[in-house]
Amino acid sequence: MSHRSYTPKHAAPRHSSQSRAQGRTILRASARRTTLIASTVAVGATGAAIGAGLLVSPVETMATVSADEASPLSVSIAPAADRETRDDDVSRSAERREARQEKRAARQEKKEREARRAAREERRAERQAAKDPRSVARSLLGEYGFSDDQFGCLDALWVSESDWRIDADNPTSSAYGIPQALTETHDLPADYMTNAETQIRWGLGYIADSYGSPCSAWSFKQGNGWY
Repeated sequence: MSHRSYTPKHAAPRHSSQSRAQGRTILRASARRTTLIASTVAVGATGAAIGAGLLVSPVETMATVSADEASPLSVSIAPAADRETRDDDVSRSAERREARQEKRAARQEKKEREARRAAREERRAERQAAKDPRSVARSLLGEYGFSDDQFGCLDALWVSESDWRIDADNPTSSAYGIPQALTETHDLPADYMTNAETQIRWGLGYIADSYGSPCSAWSFKQGNGWY
């Protein structure tokens, strides 16, 4: 009589070692899938946070996005407005600085022009002073219709009046200059007081109108003490 091994009917069948290995493989694969899904969610959240310009963690990103759903433009508009305001301030400041520089340049240019004009007037006055008034008067006789032989009478007349000095001033009257024009009576050119040629021209014109020639004027002066 042969004996058979007894297997209780209520006991679960035993798994082989191969079945147990397959089970562990399935569990590990499931765990990897779970990890992969979680990583994908985290990467997506991080990408959304970076795209919005926020360097925060995925959890903080999700919380921030939820909190800002009511005002989606609040993050980007305020900085742009601030930049525009700063740009306007910088632009106005540059314009004011440029305007000040232009004004300073204009004032400097005006000063330089005035200095050059004053230097030219000074040189002109020096040239006039360097000229011999007698030579100037002799060269101008023909312009007023006088011949060269009239110069001797003119020289005697103006020696007696001013000795040919451009700044000769009569203390008893307003007579001034080479021909001793009366500054309070006669209508004189603007530069009469400083320009020898202007004084000589005025004097020759006065002689031509009043006496006809220098010799006639000299003759009158000798007889009356004035002309």
